Amino acid sequence: MSQEGYQSPALKADTSSNTHESQRTNPGKTPIQILHEYGTKSGNLPVYVMEKAEGEAHQPSFVFSVKIGDVSCTGQGPSKKAAKHQAAEAALNILQIDAGAVNVPVKSESNGVVAETNNHPNSVGMLQELALQRGWRLPEYTVLMEAGPPHKREFTVTCRLESLSEKGVGNSKKAAKMAAAEKMVLKLQSLSGCSEITWTPKPSVRFENLRNSSAESICLLRRNPLSIPNTDYIQMMLELSKEQGFEVTYFDIDELTVNGQYQCLAELSTSPVTVCHGTGISCSNAHNDAAHSALQYIKIMASIK
Repeated sequence: MSQEGYQSPALKADTSSNTHESQRTNPGKTPIQILHEYGTKSGNLPVYVMEKAEGEAHQPSFVFSVKIGDVSCTGQGPSKKAAKHQAAEAALNILQIDAGAVNVPVKSESNGVVAETNNHPNSVGMLQELALQRGWRLPEYTVLMEAGPPHKREFTVTCRLESLSEKGVGNSKKAAKMAAAEKMVLKLQSLSGCSEITWTPKPSVRFENLRNSSAESICLLRRNPLSIPNTDYIQMMLELSKEQGFEVTYFDIDELTVNGQYQCLAELSTSPVTVCHGTGISCSNAHNDAAHSALQYIKIMASIK
């Protein structure tokens, strides 16, 4: 059962004093930050939703709800930040969290390889829950490489979430997966500009949109051959992706081909996702080859009537 907490105007003064008290206990941290640290530690990130915005331009009023685990609370204030602040404070009161006792586990690394310890926040679980709450595709983890002698194996795992990707290295598949998930959480926070994750993915570009598009780059792709020597297909793909609104990510594969060439995957955030392989005598050549393959595929798909 969800526990509901609502900050009525009559309680604002009392909540304000509680806020100052919690900030005195944990100087420099707001209830929003404290609740986020608690969510990081428990594996349940708080999710804020604006429920209402009303009032005159000079005297607006906002209502925000926050959900963390089974607890749901609401806060009201003259700004979005103030309303979220009140909602977070209400959640802290229900959870009976001592602001000074919230400690976020510190990441432990050894020679750049993340070891399996119990001190890591459950980033894998956090990403899973975040995807479910936001209606995103679930995170995908892929083992890219295994290296090292049997007694000292090193694994490289890729975490993909919507159009984003991160790689993690560890002394086991589980540790590498956790490292990749931790990097993804940090990337989401960086893209959001704060510890609270507010980033939202761009809508996926469907192939029907490409078929119906009459924009310049897609028309040039339909008309012109993709067999001209020394063409910069990476730049061509970049221009097309900007025009059509999808993202391109290149993944270097550490293992060389049997012929000693570099390998690369180009992933396009289309719907469905497009992944194309490329090889070359250098990483940049492999990227260019992967971009060439992806352009060929888009040309075929965009030309089907």
